[in-house]
Amino acid sequence: MKILCIGRNYVDHIHELKNEVPESMVIFMKPASSLHNIAKSWELPRFSQDVHYECEIVLKINKTGENIFQDEAETYFEEISLGIDFTARDLQAKLKEKGLPWEKAKAFDGAALVGNFISKNELDLNDLNFQLLKNKEIVQNGYTKQMIHSFSSMISELSRYFTLETGDLIFTGTPAGVGVVRSGDEFSGFIKDIQIFSFKVA
Repeated sequence: MKILCIGRNYVDHIHELKNEVPESMVIFMKPASSLHNIAKSWELPRFSQDVHYECEIVLKINKTGENIFQDEAETYFEEISLGIDFTARDLQAKLKEKGLPWEKAKAFDGAALVGNFISKNELDLNDLNFQLLKNKEIVQNGYTKQMIHSFSSMISELSRYFTLETGDLIFTGTPAGVGVVRSGDEFSGFIKDIQIFSFKVA
């Protein structure tokens, strides 16, 4: 199982981090070891003083495919979830300054949290609302219609470079509202009115 991630897929998030809108899809990966067990509390890494949450829709691939056409892409997933791409922002900033890869800031142990999966049936994937609550207050409120790249275009583009296999996860990008994670914080995530995860930071 591999975790494929799309960066800078919401214009408002690009602007809040003062980045440029990319000319092509931004892709990075996380190893399987970065996946956190949702049943356990989440622990801040010791090497960072500025870890941020980034909530996003997650797709679970259900069959093997490569060089997938966009009009076939939605047959490659049946379930979606909500996840958090944890980012060591201070470390990421140093890496970006030097033009280095982001893995140490994005792919550390526990850097990918994924909640329960639900069927995509009866969901409007083109205008799907999702929310992240921190200490019972909404901090991120996104709609899939705000994405630069659709689910189908992401699957098609990723499959040009990486064979997609059953169980692979695709993090599809985060809207505006990312922020700092602190010990004692409580997070919960919703797709529409369905709670997908709830956890506490140790």
